[in-house]
Amino acid sequence: MAENPTKPHQHDHGHDHSHGHAHGVAPNADHRYLTIALLLLLGFMLVEVVVGIMASSLALISDAGHMLTDVGSIGLALLAMRLASRPARGSYTFGLKRVEILSAQANGLTLVLLSVWFIVEAIQRLIEPPVVNGPLVTVVAIIGIGVNLLAVWFMSKANRQSLNVEGSFQHILTDLYAFVATALAGAGIWWSGWNRLDAIAALVVAGLMLKAGIGLVRESGRIFLEAAPRGLDPVAIATAIRAIPAVIRLDDLHVWEVTSGMSALSGHIHVEHEIDCHEVRRLVEAMLHDRFAITHTTLQTDHAEAHQSASLGCAFDAHR
Repeated sequence: MAENPTKPHQHDHGHDHSHGHAHGVAPNADHRYLTIALLLLLGFMLVEVVVGIMASSLALISDAGHMLTDVGSIGLALLAMRLASRPARGSYTFGLKRVEILSAQANGLTLVLLSVWFIVEAIQRLIEPPVVNGPLVTVVAIIGIGVNLLAVWFMSKANRQSLNVEGSFQHILTDLYAFVATALAGAGIWWSGWNRLDAIAALVVAGLMLKAGIGLVRESGRIFLEAAPRGLDPVAIATAIRAIPAVIRLDDLHVWEVTSGMSALSGHIHVEHEIDCHEVRRLVEAMLHDRFAITHTTLQTDHAEAHQSASLGCAFDAHR
């Protein structure tokens, strides 16, 4: 049935602003898991710094440096979670949700910068290797593996679909690999006396840090540049919208990610003159929600005839 242009446009105010936490993990549970991991790592980091200096082990010191970034990344993640949970107000119409992405990018950048520093130090130690206390390095590294396994287990229970949480998780996982490499290097030095193994282990650690850091910077950069979320193809979405009966044309389609797990879409849809544009909008919203899991849509629907007045526009902001 054709819409009566004399009636004011009605907007559906029954918006659902809840964006479900993935895998049923509540934000307060994420906070608890991250706090436990933070305390574990902070305590062991202090031990490792002292032992690394006593043993003259760059591998242990680089582990401690990486663990310091672990502590900082988890602390930053906890702060970001608190800020992101604040409701939207004033000029921050999305709230502070992207603080979590800033945290992830900061974690990535610290990994990249530290990896470069450790690579330079390791190369110098390959040229002039100091005497390394192999037994001490081995024992501390094995303890470090146990501590990091506990931290990784707690972090894995949090919501890793959040790039903020994933950034902290990657820090700790890389540190676990680093301890394995350090333990192997320490055992090799203990058995063979070849001190360059410590620098080689440090290079392995630095390479892992660099890989994880570049990945975090790239993913957070995609969100800041408002690229379409991974797994969502704008061409496929546009095709699906145009396939809705009565849709004549689709303009200005934008698909982006406000923060991890919160995809957003906006577009301008033109429909046949005799069709209720509100009904078409509801069909499009339902399709986007069910097929693409897009929960935040801003759709403007207009009747396609050029001579229709601007009053026929049906601008609408919908949250499913």
